[in-house]
Amino acid sequence: MSNTVAHGILHKTLVCPTVIEYKIKVNSSGIPANTLFQAVSLNQAQAQIGKFPISTKFFGNKLKVRKPKLAMGSRWGVAVVPHAVLATDPVSELSGEFNLDENIKLQVGVSVAPGAVKQVDFQLTNSSDTMILHWGVIRDRNGKWVLPSRHPDGTKVYKSRALRTPFVKSGSGSFLKIEIDDPAVQAIEFLIVDEAQNKWFKSNGENFHVKLPVKEKKIQDVPVPEDLVQIQAYLRWERKGKQMYTPEQEKVEYEAARTELLEEISRGASIQDLRAKLTKKSNATEVKESSVSQTKRIPDDLVQTQAYIRWEKAGKPNYSPDQQLKEFEEARKDLLIELEKVIEKYAKAMEEQDDDLVLNKIIYKLADNQLLVLVTKHSGKTKSGWRHLQVLCQLGSVAVNEAVETQLQSSSSPDSGFEVQTSDIELEADTFKGMPFVLLSGGNWIKNNGSDFYIEFGSGSKKVQKDVGDGKGTAKVLLDKIAGMETEAQKSFMHRFNIAADLIDQAKDAGELGFAGILVWMRFMATRQLIWNKNYNVKPREISKAQDRLTDLLQNVYTSNPQYRELLRMILSTVGRGGEGDVGQRIRDEILVIQRNNDCKGGMMEEWHQKLHNNTSPDDVIICQALIDYIKSDFDVGVYWKTLNTNGITKERLLSYDRAIHSEPNLRRDQKDGLLRDLGNYMRTLKAVHSGADLESAISNCMGYRTEGQGFMVGVQINPISGLPSGFPKLLQFVLEHIEDRNVEALLEGLLEARQELRPLLFKPQARLKDVLFLDIALDSSVRTALERGYEQLNNAGPEKIMYFISLVLENLALSSDDNEDLIYCLKGWNLALSMSNSKDNHWALYAKSVLDRTRLALTTKAEWYQRILQPSAEYLGSLLDVDRWAVDIFTEEIIRAGSAASLSSLLNRLDPVLRKTANLGSWQVISPVETVGYVEVVDELLTVQNKTYERPTILVARSVKGEEEIPDGTVAVVTPDMPDVLSHVSVRARNSKVCFATCFDPNVLADLQANKGKLLRLKPTSADVVYSEVKEGELADDRSTHLKDDGSVSPLSLVRKQFNGRYAISSKEFTSEMVGAKSRNIAYVKGKVPSWIGIPTSIAIPFGVFEKVLSDYSNQAVAEQLEILKKRLVDGDFSVLGKIRETVLQLKAPSELVQELKAKMKSSEMPWPGDEGEQRWEQAWTAIKKVWASKWNERAYFSTRKVKLDHNYLSMAVLVQEVVNADYAFVIHTINPSSGDSSEIYAEVVKGLGETLVGAYPGRALSFVCKKHDLNSPQVLGYPSKPIGLFIRRSIIFRSDSNGEDLEGYAGAGLYDSVPMDEEEKVVIDYSSDPLVVDGGFRQSILSSIARAGQAIEELYGSPQDIEGVIRDGKLYVVQTRPQM
Repeated sequence: MSNTVAHGILHKTLVCPTVIEYKIKVNSSGIPANTLFQAVSLNQAQAQIGKFPISTKFFGNKLKVRKPKLAMGSRWGVAVVPHAVLATDPVSELSGEFNLDENIKLQVGVSVAPGAVKQVDFQLTNSSDTMILHWGVIRDRNGKWVLPSRHPDGTKVYKSRALRTPFVKSGSGSFLKIEIDDPAVQAIEFLIVDEAQNKWFKSNGENFHVKLPVKEKKIQDVPVPEDLVQIQAYLRWERKGKQMYTPEQEKVEYEAARTELLEEISRGASIQDLRAKLTKKSNATEVKESSVSQTKRIPDDLVQTQAYIRWEKAGKPNYSPDQQLKEFEEARKDLLIELEKVIEKYAKAMEEQDDDLVLNKIIYKLADNQLLVLVTKHSGKTKSGWRHLQVLCQLGSVAVNEAVETQLQSSSSPDSGFEVQTSDIELEADTFKGMPFVLLSGGNWIKNNGSDFYIEFGSGSKKVQKDVGDGKGTAKVLLDKIAGMETEAQKSFMHRFNIAADLIDQAKDAGELGFAGILVWMRFMATRQLIWNKNYNVKPREISKAQDRLTDLLQNVYTSNPQYRELLRMILSTVGRGGEGDVGQRIRDEILVIQRNNDCKGGMMEEWHQKLHNNTSPDDVIICQALIDYIKSDFDVGVYWKTLNTNGITKERLLSYDRAIHSEPNLRRDQKDGLLRDLGNYMRTLKAVHSGADLESAISNCMGYRTEGQGFMVGVQINPISGLPSGFPKLLQFVLEHIEDRNVEALLEGLLEARQELRPLLFKPQARLKDVLFLDIALDSSVRTALERGYEQLNNAGPEKIMYFISLVLENLALSSDDNEDLIYCLKGWNLALSMSNSKDNHWALYAKSVLDRTRLALTTKAEWYQRILQPSAEYLGSLLDVDRWAVDIFTEEIIRAGSAASLSSLLNRLDPVLRKTANLGSWQVISPVETVGYVEVVDELLTVQNKTYERPTILVARSVKGEEEIPDGTVAVVTPDMPDVLSHVSVRARNSKVCFATCFDPNVLADLQANKGKLLRLKPTSADVVYSEVKEGELADDRSTHLKDDGSVSPLSLVRKQFNGRYAISSKEFTSEMVGAKSRNIAYVKGKVPSWIGIPTSIAIPFGVFEKVLSDYSNQAVAEQLEILKKRLVDGDFSVLGKIRETVLQLKAPSELVQELKAKMKSSEMPWPGDEGEQRWEQAWTAIKKVWASKWNERAYFSTRKVKLDHNYLSMAVLVQEVVNADYAFVIHTINPSSGDSSEIYAEVVKGLGETLVGAYPGRALSFVCKKHDLNSPQVLGYPSKPIGLFIRRSIIFRSDSNGEDLEGYAGAGLYDSVPMDEEEKVVIDYSSDPLVVDGGFRQSILSSIARAGQAIEELYGSPQDIEGVIRDGKLYVVQTRPQM
């Protein structure tokens, strides 16, 4: 048999593994490994199956093992139950009809053409012309799709897994004919896809399945070897739960096994195929109904020898038959322990045979086998070796579906007779972070407790390394204390919860980071990264009491410190409710009631009883549920294991308890009803302590209950919480009655209504607040569970249904968040989008896209908060506690995935392409359409490389672009998924520098670009798309775009030093080029020359040279000296002093002459003088002026001037002083469309509030529109606003930078320096669902048209394209500055 490791490389990040159903394994003979029916070896399986596997026996006082006979009997027929299929007759044509939706019908006909070719005819009625058949054929019982070589013209292979054939349009319908000439094909499976609408049609959620005619064989003439029938009969017995059969039933079962094998032969299987299948079931084979994990194939003569040695050491006692069986298994365990040392020896030998540096070593447990992964570094390579026991394989690698499959090769373990498999994979050093992988054996996948295996290349251990830094960004003192007390906390939950309770005050003193530390610690506990119990027995009531104490303290902090509520909710969700008095004691008492009532005092039930008595834990809730599921499934022990494993409890974990659980449940059918009743009652007791977030338990605690009799919850009375809303009990009853509904919409609305009703109680202090909190947490969890179940409804759903689900998830997220104002406005936005869609508003998709973008920003903000608050604590505490590296790396990611944010993100990703297609947005927004050629580089943030110089033409693919960054030297293109405004600083810089700049909305296209890292690509942008292709360097030897300009080819720009002209302040009439920059002169020029409906604010200026004059004043001598020292360091290349220079400038004192002259000039211009409101107001104004001067040394401006070799000492800064218009809206106009270069249309962007959110680095998009100059009354909206924040200000003064560096031709100096208002702007979260610019079409048309008219008027005044900034206040338009559009 061939085993395979399938793996993929993770570059720079760790992908969270997907949880799958746990698989149970049997050995190569098909016999479960912990029975005494184990075959001696693989080759002896057939011979041994019908006889006792041990040749030597002990008699009398010695060990004796008996084996029951396998079932045998007479032949009988077996009934086959098919799934939903369209059955066909081998000779006659048969048609079936399916309703795909209200209008479209599918008819399928099957016939056999001459030459035994099978023909399948498909007919669709009322269909579109974009229908596609997504299909494959089936040859055998495993149901795997096979792609036939014969298929109709136009068929394409889809991801190597299916075929896609377009239907042929005919009138209002479509048809398709498929011919299949492979006689082994048994069926065709398919789906129908409407490609235009991305809509899939299924058969009740499954594939359509049509049986095809198969030539029948006379199976009675084919003899099946009896040894194979015996194996098949045994497998049937296992599948049916190892039932006790009568002799007659044994005969029937035996012949049923024979019939199953004959049926496989009739489908084309040979005897050799059957033998290979039945005898090659090794440790990787899956038997879903089997629950037992395999024991390694240790020869039974060795086991018997070990048993004899044990018997001798024990003094040769007289063993009963049961004791003999136990001794035999204990002997096997002894040998298994020795066998486990083999893998360690092998690892050590591999480490010692070379001088390679060992980077990482992990040994995984696979049932009772082991897997060694060793990572070493040698000669610049990173090498990963896999070691696994007892499977024979071949070597080779093939690429499969974005992964690689590598077969393992047999070899011998050093110094032992055992066989291992190995595979060596060599990778480039320092290129990859790690590798996820799974094992494939016999067609079955082997995973690490349901998740992918993962090996990190860079660490020397799977544990976090001890060199963890200084704990920056954490409550370090608290975390150090937690780590110091972890040894005590490991003793029991009682110890851990009491320690946590003792630390609450210290956490409160540490603030937000303190509770983040407690959350990280509790989360590590809940995810089983920390030891729950170690060498300490504790009564359940003591655990319950400690829980109760901790949750009471958390409740008190929740009431007194509302700023920590979200963190406290998360902590509570990791801790059970607990309870005083007999709440915990009932766990101990009631298990005895179950055992007594149902006569189940031995085996697994007794082992569980001992665990419960000595250290109950949340695992007991899962064990109880596994027992209930096992009993309900007619005692199928495979179901028991499935429930355990799905919830993270493995056989190894059961054995790890201080009071281990060794046995499987072995209960009787006559116990069924009593056990289901009693375990159901017991579950309530367990959940009352351990599962505060369990819905039924939480409802009971809040609504009250009283139970008497039958030994469960005897005399317990819980009173209802006072103040619950009227009608609330009925609402909760509705929720419980529908909690398992497949159609989840009504359930979701009920759950969310319950959360809304409950919300006011969460903010009122009361004695039982924690019960209300646990109920809300349970309702939240139930919403997420229901949503996951409801995703199936969205497979063929339209955008309205997806938007409806988004609104439900968003509401749930908002109800779980403290700072949820932005989420609430996003929710209102989705409700408006739904309303617009239902009313057939032409703009609904465009508006919905803006809401989607805003929602994504809100999720990003929340994720960044989690990352900032939680991840440093996870890193630091995880290192101190030796937590698994992977658990630390994905800590924040898992927190997010556990909430509604992950579900919401998935829904947004599903809707995004639909909205872009409906709104005709395409996959790109081209901001600067420049064709170019360059080498692809991938960066996380443009900000981190803005000062870098690339030596060759570079196409930057940047995840984050905020809007204020510089374009690095050598960059010829920037591509990003981020959404900077078209008129943001970085966008303007890109266009001015002739750099291609575009936003890519399609994640697949972006991923493909990133995959081209290091390659030379040509980008060909249009106004709405970007086409890229790889080019060869030889083809472009003479292409100018591939060669950067030499330093000498850059024409140096020069500045003229400006002198102080004896004036500290001047009016707008005095603005000249010697006194002020172009910003001031332009605003003075337009005043009185534009139409009267365009307002121009009154302006004065502090001219060039005033800063230098103030600096030379005697009162500022010390500041001047310090500044000179810092400037010298700057010249020497110490750029870290830039911030210190700005701080030094802020220490300047204002000469009295400046104050008096500025006051006089402002008052004569009818501007308010700040000093009239008090000295403090003047100081605010003076600080704002100094901040404008200091911005000469901001990093972006300084490096920009260095790049073009401007003499920074010659840069002078005037200050334009204007009264602030407290804007309703702000806008920026480019009188030529900057994206297309179309001079016939005006492009503008509008934001709510002040314009800083438009020109600054504020996330989200502005409202954008274009307007033809010949039709200024018909603006066309290109995109609605998604910026969550608007800036507003009281009546105030703004001081605008106006340097001589902004006037230079060919140099985009505008926006490099700061404009500072005297008063701080107020940040307001914007509700666009009530904004008339969005919801009132007439108002929008009026405002946008007036903006366009103002742009044209100013362009006509100057006679050249203009870049204009302005605001709208109470419908009045003001222009605050204009400059030539570059």
